[in-house]
Amino acid sequence: MTAIPLGCNTHLIDIDLYRPRLGGCYLIQDGDELALIDCGTQQSLPQIKNALTDIGADLEQVRWIIPTHVHLDHAGGAGQLMRLCENATLITHPKGLPHMIDPTHLIAGAVGVYGETAFNQHFGGLEPIDENRCIAAEDQQTFDLGQRQLTFIHTPGHANHHGCIFDAASAWLYTGDTFGLGYQELATPKSFLIATTTPVAFNPDDWQESLDRMLAMNPDAVCLTHFGKHDDPAGLALMLRESIENHREIALKEEALNNPEDRYQRLTAALKQSLCAQAMAHTGLSENRVYEILSSDIKLNAQGLNIWLARRARQRENSEVAT
Repeated sequence: MTAIPLGCNTHLIDIDLYRPRLGGCYLIQDGDELALIDCGTQQSLPQIKNALTDIGADLEQVRWIIPTHVHLDHAGGAGQLMRLCENATLITHPKGLPHMIDPTHLIAGAVGVYGETAFNQHFGGLEPIDENRCIAAEDQQTFDLGQRQLTFIHTPGHANHHGCIFDAASAWLYTGDTFGLGYQELATPKSFLIATTTPVAFNPDDWQESLDRMLAMNPDAVCLTHFGKHDDPAGLALMLRESIENHREIALKEEALNNPEDRYQRLTAALKQSLCAQAMAHTGLSENRVYEILSSDIKLNAQGLNIWLARRARQRENSEVAT
């Protein structure tokens, strides 16, 4: 069964990105109306169609398609899906919406991060979306789904165009990447969360503030794109806050060396040592198994921290010029 029931007329769909249980999206149903929160890549469409069949629904019932942000594992398939879901409207953050209407720069940025071969293999092309079928969601803007109410919350930190969605009917918060990575292979015995600092807009101060705003909604659970539903949001937030600060500390130690040459390699090594040690202590798994699970994220996080340090350097230079 592709649609994994979570309760509250909500299903998790494994989009089978890279490996099972790495990336997902969420299907919420109320009456004859459906909302899809995150939608994976173009290659995710078969899983979404199968999930609709599992619950006895069809594409025409999809009212809202809501990418939490426009990174391709969350929004890469939005254009194709909008073309097929003729009654749907796309909702996303105002800063992300232009990239859904014209994905040219989004494609170029993704190719720069993943390389052209990996981009074509895992993400494929992106289809533009008619601006008239899109809404740039304001902070705390609400949207009706049947008798339910979904609230869009601006949550920068992982990305400056990130938003989370709170479903008042279930009291569940759909967090995209702003509540970190929580792979089920590492949930032994309890959830293990780490920050994701993938390029290009990591901002630890904004992220900590976003966590405050998310917890102010008093969610009963958080539903992560990577991956699944997790209980005890307040307790897990402490773990994620520590991970954000750990990433900041690693980056600032590197910044103090004042040596950009080979910086990415050093960041990668430092993150591997730190994150693998934390995961091993939490799970009891071997270093090889932990690294197998986290290797891609370690490399992407290192890229993101490298870009953050470069941005800080430019800001200092601009400040010195201004004075």
